[in-house]
Amino acid sequence: MTPADKTAPAQTESVAFDLDLLHPPEKVWRALTDPALLAEWLLPVVGFRLEPGAAFEFRAQPQPGWDGVVNCRLLEAEPHRKLSWRWVVGDIDTVVTFTLTPTATGTRLSLVHSGFRPDQKQNLAGARYGWKAMSGKLADLLARLP
Repeated sequence: MTPADKTAPAQTESVAFDLDLLHPPEKVWRALTDPALLAEWLLPVVGFRLEPGAAFEFRAQPQPGWDGVVNCRLLEAEPHRKLSWRWVVGDIDTVVTFTLTPTATGTRLSLVHSGFRPDQKQNLAGARYGWKAMSGKLADLLARLP
């Protein structure tokens, strides 16, 4: 499954994707909010709670120049409709928002990762690459879930 990249060519502040998934919003929501499932398609998560203002972390393998930690804070959680969190890595302070819209065949999942500064073009490109890869993992996970 390839996500539709909705990012305008001249865009430097955000990336946006639409994924048409053959699964109901409730199932997609579960994949976005269950820590065990998040670890399967995105990253292992520590302290995740569906409470606005709750702090949590995603943890990846450390790499040169990065300790592997993404500091997050839940901004909004509207069950089966919208999920948004702050995504902070070093001096990169951005927001990730998922919007779920029911369709005749399942769910359209819209993803926007916003807040990149003009001097963070490389980070924006990395986010675009990463979300494309993670979208495929999400689709694979949803296909395996009951």
